[in-house]
Amino acid sequence: MSIPTLKRTYSGEADFRMLIKELDNDLRERNGNIMDVYDGHNVIGHIDTVVIAYLGSIPAGCGCFKKYSDDTAEIKRMYVRPNARRKGLSRMILNELEAWAKSLGFAYVVLETGSKQQEALGLYSQAGYVNIPAYPPYIDLPDSVCFKKKLTA
Repeated sequence: MSIPTLKRTYSGEADFRMLIKELDNDLRERNGNIMDVYDGHNVIGHIDTVVIAYLGSIPAGCGCFKKYSDDTAEIKRMYVRPNARRKGLSRMILNELEAWAKSLGFAYVVLETGSKQQEALGLYSQAGYVNIPAYPPYIDLPDSVCFKKKLTA
């Protein structure tokens, strides 16, 4: 098995765009038509804070973050390909995103995931995230589960 590597990049990277298409397909398979509502919240636009995980030269997973408020970054678009799961990649990506956000001066990170993403719910709980009330734009979306974590020294 290849040793995983991480690459910091931006949203225009072809590997990131490919992984996001797979993520969107995965979410639609799991959640069905409710994704018509969520799709508008999942648009990234241009962002310079993307992490891609590779197994050898193969892109295996990704995530990114954007500014949510002056002291808080929002983690977005976390995904690991099915054949690369259960290898610790999601935790590696999450740790890298947190370290990067902290290095840019953010004190907290927030994120939203869906109630049907059991792997994600487990990952975030194990990584020290605490469940919080839904934040905008997820307030009236019953399948949303929101988390927050203080970035520590």
